[in-house]
Amino acid sequence: MNELDCKSCQTLVHGYLDRELDPATAAKVAGHLAACAECTRLHDQAKLLIVSVKRQAPYYPAPASLVDGVLAAAAPRTSVVERWRKWFAPAFSAAALALAVVLFVAMPGSEQPLMDEAVSSHVRSLMGEHLNDVVSSDRHTVKPWFTGKLDFSPPVFDYSAQGFPLLGGRLDYLQHQNAAALTYGRAKHIINVFILPTTEADKPPKTQSIRGFNVVSWQENHMRYVLVSDVEKGELEAFSQLLKHGA
Repeated sequence: MNELDCKSCQTLVHGYLDRELDPATAAKVAGHLAACAECTRLHDQAKLLIVSVKRQAPYYPAPASLVDGVLAAAAPRTSVVERWRKWFAPAFSAAALALAVVLFVAMPGSEQPLMDEAVSSHVRSLMGEHLNDVVSSDRHTVKPWFTGKLDFSPPVFDYSAQGFPLLGGRLDYLQHQNAAALTYGRAKHIINVFILPTTEADKPPKTQSIRGFNVVSWQENHMRYVLVSDVEKGELEAFSQLLKHGA
């Protein structure tokens, strides 16, 4: 029986990701995650951060001259210096890595964590019953629904005539900020369009494949757009052009 509440699960989730929990506790965390969408979202965010840091954060070993200088001043004898070198060199490297992690998280330039997070949100929306908070093909119903729920006004258009009907919208949360998620259909496929504000300069569309899903992203007029779907790459790119011209 799973006895964990959300607060306990969120406290244990980092130990769960690092495989530091005993088997019984790990099983309880896994059971809670299977039933709780919010804790699963936080778990996915933490996991994406770990993967992104390992993939992109630089590693800086302590220079030998720095270690020698520090240790020589404190321990002049060669045998002592060599002994302490074995202990302090990893410590300097760990400190440098920790600083790199902080800088990586603070830097806005990397977009990959956002892309990965958008794909995870797309998958969750298809697995549960929370694809839309407002279900409508009428843009005049969907767009006003966001009023008061976001500190920006997302552009909403219907492209039924072009084969991409509007299905509805919902609130989402990406990269520590609220986002609008619009859903469109394409035959039997679902397209999630994530929109969130940005202070960065405009960027042209970029297409990539993440975990079997096609992703098209760009920035325009202080808005960031991320499209995720399993439709063909060409179809998603064509739809992105409709959104760009509509917006």
